[in-house]
Amino acid sequence: MSNPIHQNRRALSATEIVTQLSKLNGEQALGWRLIDGSLEKTYSFKNYYETIAFVNALAFIANAEDHHPDLAVSYGKCTVRFNTHDVNGISVSDFFCASKADALLA
Repeated sequence: MSNPIHQNRRALSATEIVTQLSKLNGEQALGWRLIDGSLEKTYSFKNYYETIAFVNALAFIANAEDHHPDLAVSYGKCTVRFNTHDVNGISVSDFFCASKADALLA
């Protein structure tokens, strides 16, 4: 069964992206930015083990949602980039999965 969020997937307009980014970051300014056509955020951790635990949890979510981010992993850091390749832009799926990534650390 496909995820309903993937149905009728389309690239969001610039205005929609700004609106969704504001909702995602909220008043806490959670750190998601628009960079080179992707949603990007760098998470910091105390050590490599915590970093890899986050990566593994995010991989589980990404697989369940069938929406996989680009990851850059180093000691104590993981940069996550979401975009929707099949629409050549940012879609609602990117914001949905970005919020799930944040929820891992809530």
